[in-house]
Amino acid sequence: MVKLLSSSPVAQQSGLAFIRIIVGLLMVYHGWEVFDAGKIKGYAEWDFFKKFASPLFVVYIGKSAELLAGIFLTIGLFSRLASLVLIATMLYIAFYVGNGKIWYEDQHPFLFVLLGLVFFFSGSGKWSVAEWLQRKKK
Repeated sequence: MVKLLSSSPVAQQSGLAFIRIIVGLLMVYHGWEVFDAGKIKGYAEWDFFKKFASPLFVVYIGKSAELLAGIFLTIGLFSRLASLVLIATMLYIAFYVGNGKIWYEDQHPFLFVLLGLVFFFSGSGKWSVAEWLQRKKK
């Protein structure tokens, strides 16, 4: 009970690794739509994307960014770079594609921005390919 009320971390590395993997898998799930031509075409028909010379290309870039960032976060390789891709993509979605109403309507993309910041500052950590490569190097 004392540990629960303490300000010291509880299983910090394992907890961050678990959250990194779940966030990565969620991004893979969203990015997997890159393989669904119907969904991509549907997104390209949104008014926001119609203003681009090639709406399909823009949507494919966004979905590919989600997929790649998700894969790299899940396996824990190049996590800081993947976090930057995640942050940039989700900021674009929250403030340009969406309405920038991060307190309610566009809250989910913005929460991914915050989680991306967590992994940018903490790195790959435990249960990651980066950690395995570092141990193997020693």
